[in-house]
Amino acid sequence: MSSPLAAKRIVLGVTGSIAAYKVADWVRSLKRDGATVTVIMSKGGARFVTPLTFAALSGNHVHDDMFSMSMAEQIPHIELAKQCDLLLVAPASADAIARLAQGLADDLLSTVALATEAPIMLCPAMNSKMFMHPATQTNLARLAEFGYRIIKPDVGAMACGDDGPGRLPEWHVARHAILSIFARQDLTGRSVLVTAGPTWEPLDPVRFLSNRSSGKMGYAVAAAASQRGASVTLISGPTTLHAPPGVNTIQITTAQEMYDETISRAEGIDVVVKAAAVSDFRPDTQADQKLKKATAKAGTLTLHANPDILQTLGQRKGKCHYPLLVGFAAESEDHLNEGRRKLREKNLDLMVVNDITGVDCGFGVDTNRVTLLDYNDATEELPLLSKEETAHRIWDRVARLLDSQ
Repeated sequence: MSSPLAAKRIVLGVTGSIAAYKVADWVRSLKRDGATVTVIMSKGGARFVTPLTFAALSGNHVHDDMFSMSMAEQIPHIELAKQCDLLLVAPASADAIARLAQGLADDLLSTVALATEAPIMLCPAMNSKMFMHPATQTNLARLAEFGYRIIKPDVGAMACGDDGPGRLPEWHVARHAILSIFARQDLTGRSVLVTAGPTWEPLDPVRFLSNRSSGKMGYAVAAAASQRGASVTLISGPTTLHAPPGVNTIQITTAQEMYDETISRAEGIDVVVKAAAVSDFRPDTQADQKLKKATAKAGTLTLHANPDILQTLGQRKGKCHYPLLVGFAAESEDHLNEGRRKLREKNLDLMVVNDITGVDCGFGVDTNRVTLLDYNDATEELPLLSKEETAHRIWDRVARLLDSQ
């Protein structure tokens, strides 16, 4: 199954920071995504992790000497600079940042940085005081002016015992930034609102009614929109997922809370994608104390209907600046006809329908197989894809709808 990073050529510069050991896993993840990874190590970087480690993980020769005779006839710094879709420097030490900011060309990595026309991304990692020093901040600002992408370091405990900014970002943050470099920027200037995950409808302080939604599809939709340049707000029910980097994430619990947050924020938004699996019903009453098995009476649980978020948004279209509406329909039978019915009844622009009976699509898995239905009766069946790739295919269609408005 293809990844947005498949066949991308990434040159990874590893410099002198204790965080170098973390980047070994980044190489493995990039390879799993189908990227070709070539590693350049500074002398400092090679003191923390041996070149042999990165050679084994990348499957490629590790470069650490600008004057190496092993490929002297190819002029290594020029060849690496040309055969590169992205130069990623991680961890980027204070020394490496200073060298790059001054345009020095006294080692292989700094020379490749000067010679390449590919995007350059830096992930600083160092002691907090070193990171906050005016010299480092000035160097980073200068590199940003050059067009380098700077990923903010995490804040937390350091290997030296200090606590503050300077930790290497987590891989999911770096990967999101890498995907943003390669993604189409066709949503730049657009505002997007996405709902995701389940809702919990409490019965007592311990129990609740809910569904099997993991939130993976909605989070992928929000992340993909952000990567394509949109300003994204994600309203999420309870999940165990990382909030997508750069996305304004609002956590809610109940359907009513999701309704209130969505309706209050929808006006003026360009696109609303309702990927959440909102509970259709809630218990008539919520017990203040845990219901005991010994005293609770078996019988009928009285339910009340929750408000329909998409129905409300669809009814308000045309009365003010209301967004293009995208819905999701997870169906177990007659899914296309059910999707078309909901598309019409809720006045949507696009409906994403998936058959949840398949073991490789639907709730909780990393893949999906969906059909896109739009208001012009156009139908597009997508093959089995990762939810990440499915999200981008959905945005491909949405971008075309936005252009046609």
